[in-house]
Amino acid sequence: MGRLAIDIGGTFTDLFYYDDKTEEVRAEKALTTPRDLTEGVLRTLEMAAIEAAKVSFFVHGGTTVINAITERKGVKTALITTAGFRDVLEIGRGNRPDLYNFGFRKPVPFVPRHLRFDIRERIDARGRIVAPVDVTDLDPIIARCRAENVQAIAIQFLHSYAAPEHERACAAYLRKHMPEVAVTASHEVTREWREYERANTAVLNAYVQPIVQSYLRQLDKTLHDQGFDCPFLAMQSNGGTTTFKWAMEHPITLLESGPSAGVNGAAIIGEMCEEPDVIFLDIGGTTAKCSVIEGYQPKVTTDHKIEWSRTSPGYPVKVPVVDIVEIGTGGGSIAWLDDTGSLRVGPRSAGADPGPACYDRGGIEPTITDAKLLTGVLDPDYFAGGAIKLSLEKARRSMAKIADGLGSTIEEAAVAVLRVGDAAMVNALKLVSVQRGHDPRNFVLVATGGGGPMHAAALGQEIGVREVIVPRYPGYASAWGMLVTEPRRDFVQTSLRPAEEVTIDFVRAMFADLEADAIDYFRADRQLQAQSIAFEHLVDMRYSGQEHWVTLRIDLAMRSIEDVLGDFHEAHERAYTFQLPGTPIEFVNYRLTATAAAPRARLHPIDNNGRSLERALKGERLVNFGTGGMIKSRVFERDLMPAEFDVAGPLVIEEVSSTTIVLPTQRVFVDKFGLLHITEAR
Repeated sequence: MGRLAIDIGGTFTDLFYYDDKTEEVRAEKALTTPRDLTEGVLRTLEMAAIEAAKVSFFVHGGTTVINAITERKGVKTALITTAGFRDVLEIGRGNRPDLYNFGFRKPVPFVPRHLRFDIRERIDARGRIVAPVDVTDLDPIIARCRAENVQAIAIQFLHSYAAPEHERACAAYLRKHMPEVAVTASHEVTREWREYERANTAVLNAYVQPIVQSYLRQLDKTLHDQGFDCPFLAMQSNGGTTTFKWAMEHPITLLESGPSAGVNGAAIIGEMCEEPDVIFLDIGGTTAKCSVIEGYQPKVTTDHKIEWSRTSPGYPVKVPVVDIVEIGTGGGSIAWLDDTGSLRVGPRSAGADPGPACYDRGGIEPTITDAKLLTGVLDPDYFAGGAIKLSLEKARRSMAKIADGLGSTIEEAAVAVLRVGDAAMVNALKLVSVQRGHDPRNFVLVATGGGGPMHAAALGQEIGVREVIVPRYPGYASAWGMLVTEPRRDFVQTSLRPAEEVTIDFVRAMFADLEADAIDYFRADRQLQAQSIAFEHLVDMRYSGQEHWVTLRIDLAMRSIEDVLGDFHEAHERAYTFQLPGTPIEFVNYRLTATAAAPRARLHPIDNNGRSLERALKGERLVNFGTGGMIKSRVFERDLMPAEFDVAGPLVIEEVSSTTIVLPTQRVFVDKFGLLHITEAR
């Protein structure tokens, strides 16, 4: 039996299949079909000749949620809050990233003011009822929502994280009287405090829920019609998987499903290479994603922000998300000249339809892919293994407008486009590393995606990592990452108390409740055994008066709370370089990560039989690496390169899903697993 993963990206839909018995691997890539995403899924299934009866496991990730949000294609949504808090979305936070911008404007809420309502109710921070709720107060709101053709409603009451009874009662009343409307209560997606963040999370969950429900139901039907009869799982942003049913109720947890799987895969690559500290880079057709992995563990945060930038605070999402920085620079990113004549690249993308100009599918704008073709990195007859023939003429025609604007040749314009694109990617890599206190010289860079290996040699050299590692099947990294992912759910409960009020028994009781929730959650999956569930316990603590906190992993077998306090002082010093002995300490949040053991696809050492330097060498071609003009470079077929292969650049290494370049000052080594290791030549 086999395990199947399909990841839908902005440009390509990727399929990765692993046979548990024979260890056979199949990987296919087709252009994404935005008008009906299931068409791309069916196309990859047909290309890979997948027999539905032999598939025992299916996991899916994609861009449905993030695209609906960023393109503002969700449904008309209303918000119901505690009386007096109707404008929580409008007020937001007083801080802003661009402090001295006097023309600053807050992001526009996803719910307009005329669809924001409040009702009488109140619960305090300890969960005690101050004012009871009367669900009949919802009747005029229901009438108004029907008149406005509202399709989704979010409910978020003050302190519902501490006691959700009022939200639960109102949600049940709305679902009874408006069964056609999607209803999200904030406690159903997060039990962590912060009023504005919880409200925005609930709103975004409601905003995309009908769209995700429609898509996953259609995909479920399509797969069953094809003969699939196995568990269908969705990839979550926290780096774990969940059922389609749960995903349809909590779609906001799918926000970064594809990239989080890629980070999981990079962590596994780090383990294989005994490299605990990794900077992950994935460059696809639309975006570039970066993340840092320390001690083989991806960082998961509940402080994620959509559309955050140095000038905009973005939109907070209070659900667990693998900590990823994403920028609008990918293979399909369009190059353009602004009003001052300066060259820009992205964030607008040519996408899959029509795609870059060189695809010859109607695109006319110059992109990074066109620039790579014009500089000799890409072989026009071997893109995607020859499945897509690239047009050098169309690429030159599109790049001519940039050349005219810069007063340069077309080849010089292509190099300029790549330099600007690389500069944006370097900034993103520094944002997750240098600006967070990490020294890139202590890390390796794992590059994936169709574009990652084409840029990684230059980017790694710029930020100073020890080496660049390109895994096998780099263009399918997210799909492969889904097959090394286990079912996971993160639980958070806020209970703000001074340390003198917290006992070890209280801490154990808090986690006992969270563990019970986790067991109930996993019990729905009959394939999982209770003994296969592993728990990780963490607490957020801070000095009294601080805004920030330190997350501390704890052992419930500890004897007293003083053990935790001592560990907190040390953790605070590691994070912020100082301690405050004698200052009161507060316990803020209790976090439980529950993971269920499940079979995972594995990479085995490659067989050198049939592989050799002579067979791998395809020839030579002129390539512009950005300095020194066109340089004669050897071209190798990756699938024929043997283990222990070690050669100096300049090189171009081709495979079906990507192309790797090795600069003239670098060399590449192939390890026993077939991974490429690029280092500076000595």
